[in-house]
Amino acid sequence: MSSRMTIAELHEFILVQFPQVAGDFKIEGLGDGYARVRMLIGERNLRPGGTVSGPAMFSLADVSVYVCILSMIGPKALAVTTSCSMDFMRKPAARDLLAETRMLKLGKRLAVGDVLIHSEGQPKPVARATMTYSIPVASG
Repeated sequence: MSSRMTIAELHEFILVQFPQVAGDFKIEGLGDGYARVRMLIGERNLRPGGTVSGPAMFSLADVSVYVCILSMIGPKALAVTTSCSMDFMRKPAARDLLAETRMLKLGKRLAVGDVLIHSEGQPKPVARATMTYSIPVASG
């Protein structure tokens, strides 16, 4: 399936629909059922001990799957997360995080994506998430 939205279009969509987080993420790659998203880590994302917080890693996984879905179906702001399973495997360094997302299933109403999250410069993943999204039914 070819992409229905480019990286530039996705950045603009997020800026308009979710301005509160638009500056936190950078889409670095898109492919057939694939997205690579960077989370720009700052002090607000750290927990005591100087590590990236779990909620920040969840946000990255969530945005990455959302971006991957939209790249395949087009701009549907009402696609929403319905389920998430997340494993925190290693302490992430206090630096940018990178999410590699692969779409496992894209149906008419549900999409399932798998995400591996790495700290920049570290080869082993710090977290893994499987997320399910509900896709709004086209009206008309």
